[in-house]
Amino acid sequence: MTKKKGRRRPRKVRNRVGKLCVSFMVLALVLILSVQIVHLYQKNEDYKAQEAQLQAQLEAETERSEQLKEKEAYVGSQEYIEDVAKSKLGMTYENEIVFKEK
Repeated sequence: MTKKKGRRRPRKVRNRVGKLCVSFMVLALVLILSVQIVHLYQKNEDYKAQEAQLQAQLEAETERSEQLKEKEAYVGSQEYIEDVAKSKLGMTYENEIVFKEK
């Protein structure tokens, strides 16, 4: 009997090589997924910081809007008209006495 060239490996060796290949693939997938999870976590933290910043900006703009509404109401009032007439035009009521500093 003659020996055949290119004999097959024993079954145990083939199983071991197959198990190593599968283990390597699983390990590679776990590493890739771990890197992606860390990347997504960092992105999420950035979005949370941005959300907090935008929320603070929204509150500041809301407060500014309220101040502008109050000023608009004051500008339309009789008190504002009298203040402007006294300070810029020097007008007074007939029976009013004005004291000026020297």
